[in-house]
Amino acid sequence: MALVLLIGAATLQPSSRAMAASEGGAAAQSGQHATLKPAASTTPDIPFSDYDPQAEQQLLDLANKSRAQVGMSPLTLDAGLSQAARAHAEAMFAAHQLSHQFDGEPSLPQRLGNATHSTLDREGENVALDIDAADGHKHLMLSPPHRANLLNPAYNVIGLGVVRSGARLYIVQDFGHALPNYSASEVKDRIAATVARARHQAGQPDLIRRDLSTADDAACSMAHADKLGTAPVHQLAQHYTVLTYTSVHPETLPADAGRVLASHNLKSFSVGTCYARTETYPTGVYWVVLSLE
Repeated sequence: MALVLLIGAATLQPSSRAMAASEGGAAAQSGQHATLKPAASTTPDIPFSDYDPQAEQQLLDLANKSRAQVGMSPLTLDAGLSQAARAHAEAMFAAHQLSHQFDGEPSLPQRLGNATHSTLDREGENVALDIDAADGHKHLMLSPPHRANLLNPAYNVIGLGVVRSGARLYIVQDFGHALPNYSASEVKDRIAATVARARHQAGQPDLIRRDLSTADDAACSMAHADKLGTAPVHQLAQHYTVLTYTSVHPETLPADAGRVLASHNLKSFSVGTCYARTETYPTGVYWVVLSLE
């Protein structure tokens, strides 16, 4: 009889990004635990540093084959996510448990954010125990929450970790939606274009774009403090109307920005940005200061 043990898949929706004066972020789902008895096998457990790259590659091929069958684009293997998946597979192997988070282990967004260079706006994870990669994929596809992760059209990257323990495989699949990596100037251009659209929609003339030498410093002060209201921002607010926000999509302005940008009294604007990974945003976010005059 085939051995299969799955645990409820963890799926994190796009994080709630702080807008204007609010802050927030998605919290990882608490991991369930499934305790396993040692395998009845004469094959000793392999060292923690040993993985099964062949099984990992097979799981990737099977996942993309299943996605192709339903018209989904393939997942790209992300080295950082694979590093995180292997570390978690190793932790499950050591604990003889399946879990999305062990005591003392970082949450899923933190684990992925610490490992990958990509900016992710959503994350998910499948964990399982099975006898080989083919059966592991088959059983994951038969489980609705695990199948949903594997076929989620929003995911475009994956990390895979497989540790063999005797006749069993500890399997971890870490999913994410990786965003483009923009340069600082590209981010500012995208925000400026959104400001221009907002002015046109309000029937107001274009604003003159200026560069404030303190704008980027103010944005980075928020990142360093992991909050929107900092002393440099308050200093800017003494001279300008200031909007501050965080987003993985920096061109998406806060909900109240349209009303502010529609003012006929405005003449110019400046943009300050800073990309950073923080405790609140472990997978990375843009911190933005929009100063209006």
